[in-house]
Order: sequence, then structure tokens, then C-alpha cells
Amino acid sequence: MNFSWILGLLLLAQQQPLPEQVPNHLTISYEQQPIMMLNRSDLAIPLPGFPLIDEQKRKLTADRVNKQIRRDPVDAYINEQGQLIQERAGIELNKTAFTERLYTFFYQDGPADMDVPLRTIYPRVDSELLSDIRTKRIGHYVTYFNSNNKERSYNIFLAAQKINNQVVFPGETFSFNQSVGERTKAKGYMPAKIIVRGEYSEGIGGGICQVSSTLFNAVDRAGLQIVKRYSHSRRVPYVPPGRDATVSWYGPDFSFKNVYNQPILIRTKVQHGMMLVFIYSSDSISYTPKQIPSTSFRQALHPEKTEIAVPHQNKEF
Repeated sequence: MNFSWILGLLLLAQQQPLPEQVPNHLTISYEQQPIMMLNRSDLAIPLPGFPLIDEQKRKLTADRVNKQIRRDPVDAYINEQGQLIQERAGIELNKTAFTERLYTFFYQDGPADMDVPLRTIYPRVDSELLSDIRTKRIGHYVTYFNSNNKERSYNIFLAAQKINNQVVFPGETFSFNQSVGERTKAKGYMPAKIIVRGEYSEGIGGGICQVSSTLFNAVDRAGLQIVKRYSHSRRVPYVPPGRDATVSWYGPDFSFKNVYNQPILIRTKVQHGMMLVFIYSSDSISYTPKQIPSTSFRQALHPEKTEIAVPHQNKEF
């Protein structure tokens, strides 16, 4: 027997790709750059002889792709100079189209390429809407604070920025806590005086209640429906008696509902020891304003000396 001939056949066979060595992957690309590679085994239920996609694996794959390519939309807004800045649409994975292409790849042979199918995410507030609802002022309020207290002043500034340019549509309810978010050191909030069980202490976010109280008076003057409001147990100097709205992340919230037929726009400004809130809407809005008492600069010179929160609650006054 010619063993050299047999050996040659064996060597030739080793040079040929076996079925399992044939390229079997899917290359997923975004903006002409590969972002993920998948084999069919990465998607399959581990049952030999049953070529079925594991739905959990498919969902996890879609979530991974979406996390890499998603871009949130940006609402139109008004900058510090009063200029209207255009909105920007976002994008996310079109999961229906993505699933169809995964199934096509899985049940065919050989390698494949896929460009990520996208879906546009439109912003809630576009420049056309914003230009319409910035025209008519329906409410406003101003309170004063000691700008020499840098920590408290900065907390007021941060919280005011969070509610600035917020748009509340007809029938919607605005929540102060949801809009501002948790007040933490990581987000830039600084220690300032708060009340813990009736005693003064240092805590992150002191000063926030002045922002919520100013907002309350502005929206109440505009005649909007107050849904939730809680007062401190004692008078605070930056608003008249009974005109405060205390808030705490794990406690009271301030919220109101837009009962009008047009969206409303919240604008805030913090400058020179003043906390200002303005409420705007469209010229076509039909609203019923309220008469409410104003505050004075004199009584607000040293708010941290007299503010007391509800007992057993940590308040970011």
C-alpha cells in the first residue's frame, strides 16, 4: 500500500475547512464601524438538533446594542441670554427590525453583516411649541436669600436649574422631587443647615425648600391646581406665613397640575440673593390668576436662623 498517497490525502483534508470551521458570525455595525460580533451559538437554545433562538439571549443582545447606540432627544430650551435653542432628535434601536434580521441570520448559513436599524426619538418640546408658550407671563414670584451663605446659595442655584425650562402639558402633574431628583453630594449639592427631628444639623441640599416655595407661589398666582403641598411646622422668613412648600427626597413633595388648555413653561433665575420663578404660556391661554401676598427683602436676610421643619422629617429648607 502506498502510505505516502494516504498521508497526502490526510494533509489535503486538514487544509480544507470543516463545516464547523466555516465563518459563522454576524457583524453588527453602526455608522460603518463594527460594534458587535455574534455567532449563531450565542443566540441558540442549547439543545442539539433543535435550531431555536433563545428569546432571553435575543433580548439581552438587543439591549446591549441599544445601550451602545442610543442617543436621548434634547428639548428646545431658552438659554441665559433669552435665545431659543433648537431641539435635537434622538435615536434608539428599532427592535422589531433588529429581531427580524437576527432571525434571518440565524436560520441561514454562513456569515452576515447588519447595519443597526434605527428609530427616531422626537423631543417632547420643539422650538415651534416653545416660541408659542414663552409669550405670555401668567405668574411670577420672587424670594430673597443671604448670598454670603455660599453653600446654601449654590444648592438653590442647582435646584433652580433643574426646573428651569420645564414644560407642563395640559392635564399633566409636575412633581418637584421627580424633576429635581435626589439631592446628593455626587450631583454637586453641598452641606447646609437642615432640620433633623426639630434640631439644626448639617445636611446635603439645605436651601432646596426656598426653591419649591418660590415655585409654589408662582404657580398658585397663575391659578394652577396645587396637588401636594406641605408647610414647615414654624414660619420661615423667605415667604409670608403659610406660603411655604417644604420638600424632602424621602418625605414631602410639592406638585401641581396644569388644568389649562395650553402648556405652561417654568423659567427660573437666581441672582444677587434673589430666587425668581416665572410662569409663561401661549397668548391663547384662558386662565384665572390669584392674588397672593409677596415677600420682602428685609425678612429674608437670614433665613437659616429661623427655619424649622416638620418634626421627624429631614427637610432641605
